[in-house]
Amino acid sequence: MLNTAHKRLPARLDQRRIDDYRRDGYIIQRQPVLDEHRFAGLRTHFDAMLADLPRDQRPEHLDVPHLLDTRLFDWLFDDAVLDLVEPLIGPDIALFSSHFLCKPPGDGKRVPWHEDGAYWRGMLAPMEVVTVWLAIDESDVANGCMRVIPGSHRRGDSDYAPVPDPAQSVFDREVVAHQVDAKRAVDLELSPNQASLHDAGLMHGSNFNRSHRRRCGYTMRYMSTRVRFANDSYPHQIYLARGRDHAGNRYGDPARTYPDLVQARDGVIRKGH
Repeated sequence: MLNTAHKRLPARLDQRRIDDYRRDGYIIQRQPVLDEHRFAGLRTHFDAMLADLPRDQRPEHLDVPHLLDTRLFDWLFDDAVLDLVEPLIGPDIALFSSHFLCKPPGDGKRVPWHEDGAYWRGMLAPMEVVTVWLAIDESDVANGCMRVIPGSHRRGDSDYAPVPDPAQSVFDREVVAHQVDAKRAVDLELSPNQASLHDAGLMHGSNFNRSHRRRCGYTMRYMSTRVRFANDSYPHQIYLARGRDHAGNRYGDPARTYPDLVQARDGVIRKGH
C-alpha cells in the first residue's frame, strides 16, 4: 500500500501555477484529480460511511476517518494526488491528516474564518502543510463552498475569538472580525473530482448550506518529511506516503487501525478545515 516509488509522469503543476500558489496561498485543479473509476469508488465509499453514521453525529465532523478505515489509504496514497502535492513540498511526503467535511442540505453548518495552522500550533515545525480539498459533490456558492482570502498566508497568525453561534458552526473560534478582509474573498466553486490546494496559513471559511443539495469535500493534508511532528505530545498519527524521512519522525502503519487515538483526540486536538 505504501508508495515509496512510482512511475514518473509529467508534472501536474507547471512553474506558473506553483508561483500562483506561493503568491496567493491556493490554486484550483480543474482537471479531474483521480481516474474516473477511482473517484467513483471514493464517492461510493463515502456514501456508505455516511449511511452508517450514528444518528447523533453530524456529518461535518468526520475527522481523521483514516485512523479507523484503512481502505481510505487507497486514495490518500494515490499517485494522482501525491503528484499534485510533490511540486509544492518536494518528493518526500508524509500524510498529516484527512477529513470528510459534509454539509447536509438545508442545515449545513458554516465554517468560520480561520487558518488551519492556528489549530496545529506546537504539533509541527515548521508549519508547512498543503491541503488537497477534493470535491466529492458539486461545491458552489449556494451550498456553501470554500471561500479564501488570497495572499493572507503571508501575513502571519491572526487573533481568534469565540464564535457567536457555536451550535451552527463547525468549530467554536474564528478570526476576529477586524482582521478579516471579506471584500477580497474568492469563492472556490468546484465540480466533483476537481480540487483546490491551500497553504496552512491561508485564511478561509465557508457559509451555511441552505440549499437542497449536499456539499462534501475530502481534505487530504500532506507535509514534507523534513517537517518535525511532535509524536509524544499529541494523540495523532502521521504516515509516510512517498520517499523517505528526514526529520526523525515515527510513522503509522496504514494497514492497522488506531481506535485508541481517535478516542484520545476528542477535546484535545482542534481541527483545521
